[in-house]
Amino acid sequence: MPPTTKEAQRAELHKTIWRIANDLRGSVDGWDFKSYVLGMLFYRFFSESLAAYLNKAEREFTGDDFDYAAISDRQAERGRKDAVNEKGYFILPSELFVNVRKRAALDENLNETLERVFKNIEGSAKGAASESNLSGLFKDLDVNSDKLGKSVSKRNEKLVKLLDAIGDLPLGNFEDNRIDLFGDAYEYLMQMYASEAGKSGGEFFTPQEVSELLARITVVGKTAVNKVYDPAVGSGSLLLKFAKVLGHENVRQGFFGQEINPTTYNLARGNMFLHDVSYTNFNIALGDTLTDPAHWDYEPFEAIVSNPPYSIKWDGDANPLLINDPRFAPAGILAPKSKADLAFTMHILSWLAVNGTAAIVEFPGVMYRGGAEQKIRKYLIDNNYVDAVIQLPPDMFFGTTIATCVLVLKKSKKSNDILFIDASAEFVRIGNKNKLTPENQQRILDTFVARKDADHFAKVVPNDEIAEREYLISVSSYVEAEDTREAVDITELNVEIARIVARQSELRVAIDAIVADLEEDTK
Repeated sequence: MPPTTKEAQRAELHKTIWRIANDLRGSVDGWDFKSYVLGMLFYRFFSESLAAYLNKAEREFTGDDFDYAAISDRQAERGRKDAVNEKGYFILPSELFVNVRKRAALDENLNETLERVFKNIEGSAKGAASESNLSGLFKDLDVNSDKLGKSVSKRNEKLVKLLDAIGDLPLGNFEDNRIDLFGDAYEYLMQMYASEAGKSGGEFFTPQEVSELLARITVVGKTAVNKVYDPAVGSGSLLLKFAKVLGHENVRQGFFGQEINPTTYNLARGNMFLHDVSYTNFNIALGDTLTDPAHWDYEPFEAIVSNPPYSIKWDGDANPLLINDPRFAPAGILAPKSKADLAFTMHILSWLAVNGTAAIVEFPGVMYRGGAEQKIRKYLIDNNYVDAVIQLPPDMFFGTTIATCVLVLKKSKKSNDILFIDASAEFVRIGNKNKLTPENQQRILDTFVARKDADHFAKVVPNDEIAEREYLISVSSYVEAEDTREAVDITELNVEIARIVARQSELRVAIDAIVADLEEDTK
């Protein structure tokens, strides 16, 4: 089926964006340069979003063909308070992307100009409700870094090229409601950077089709939820899938997440803005979720999705306070210091609403390792919190080829059993990674909803049977793999072997006769 015009345009835009990003960075590592490309894209978005809002408000009030970018900074000041209340920030006309770009080639102090602009955007929210959403947002776009050039002039040359390249991207007009193109471009760039980054990229970005599957699992049977949450939010893309699956307006009280890496934290907040999530409707925090969780006052959450880092170290029992933490105490034991996987799982369970669902990407060892992890699994299963385990295909995530699985948790299950789904073959190979197609996703989701046995694909297993197997919950232990070996008829095989042996004997006799004749001739 040929791509639609929209799909073709989108693919062409993606190719252009990636070509520009690579051309611009020159000798700079792509992972290091991402903050410049993404940050400048964000600056353009902020500028155009604010100008479109102010233009619309003024034109509706006066009927004039008002252009915010063309008025003086002094005139603009009268709209500062309203803009901050509505958009969360304010930018003077002279500091809009379009105007800074116009002057950039002749601005010998372009680096200082941009540094001031970014500080002013962040500073415009100081003391306002949006302050935490804006503070430090442009920190990683360091216009004085040697990565851009060894001298000020070289750095400014790179900045001019960056402004021009981002400014030339055909991302539509805000007044034509084409805002989705910014979010789409941002997502695409993050995916490409994650793909190039190897292991660190996997912690930064979850493949979109996996994100969508997790979101859809957690909202089965629902058209709206109160709040959604990701304790290891990365760039925010997984969390934002709820906006696609349900619609922004159907995540009634907003998007919540926490991220330990400062650069990724900034990208997550930027991602929210670029996907048209108002500053009043998201709360992304910086810090260590396991030892310093930021959202005590907002839990519980009706839908939780997460792809936590696999088997990382954490404080564990070296911190005597953690065993009494209400998130971890119920299991009576802490996850091992060398493997924090089930610490994230216990945190998520603790903050899950009674009517909620959580879907967590897990390292496979979590499902079968002994010791403390087995005891935590015992707690989860004995209390009937494990709803399903879904085996995903291998080689889907950036930076690893491991076949991960999805652990689904619920607090209000209707049956005392676990659904196991073997989706390890549900993929197509695209480029250098395996991908879940919409059809693959739908088969998994349909099986999850049906909750019935399916040969070689799904099995519903009572909790007491799992307890008898020492709380082992690897999918392969319960779903029998299909035997794809060709069936062989032993009788026919024996007949064929006998025929071959007889023929060999005939050939041997014939060969012996030929050799005897040759020997006779040579006498």
